Amino acid sequence: MKVLLVIDMQQGSFTPQTPRHDAGGVVERINQLAGIMRQSNGKVIFIQHNGTRDNEFLPGTPDWKLLPSLTVKEEDILIDKTANDCFYNSVLDSTLKQLAADELIVTGCATDFCVDTTIRSALAKDYNITVISNGHTTANRDHLNAETVIAHHNWVWQNMIPTKGKIKVLSLSEYLLQG
Repeated sequence: MKVLLVIDMQQGSFTPQTPRHDAGGVVERINQLAGIMRQSNGKVIFIQHNGTRDNEFLPGTPDWKLLPSLTVKEEDILIDKTANDCFYNSVLDSTLKQLAADELIVTGCATDFCVDTTIRSALAKDYNITVISNGHTTANRDHLNAETVIAHHNWVWQNMIPTKGKIKVLSLSEYLLQG
């Protein structure tokens, strides 16, 4: 089964103080891909970060809530996490095993933190992974703009040596062409 992971697309990460590269486009592509997953009997998992050391992203607060522009359906799965790695102390791995997931399609925020850490963890757990190259986002950093951070991580993931699983990095249009 194919499973779409949508990581940390929460209101607190998308504020005027923390603008994200191509946020509207990323949300649009995630919604399109989620619709396709649901139609093809795949699963959509939205992962939400719970809390920080600064007491941000607390469950139920506006920062914690998913972006209202995301299409979330009743059959989607919501999973909480507390670290950059979505697998760490969460039910993600057991949920994926229950679903018999054979491919993870990864999207979300932030490219250089939770998305990257989760991809590396999934590789170490032997999952087959497809990263949607234009389906994740981040903010400008002090030393790099967001576009460069995203391009760099897409390059790194394309060139990683996986364990038993595989990793591909494709744009949404490339992913849709491969069927």
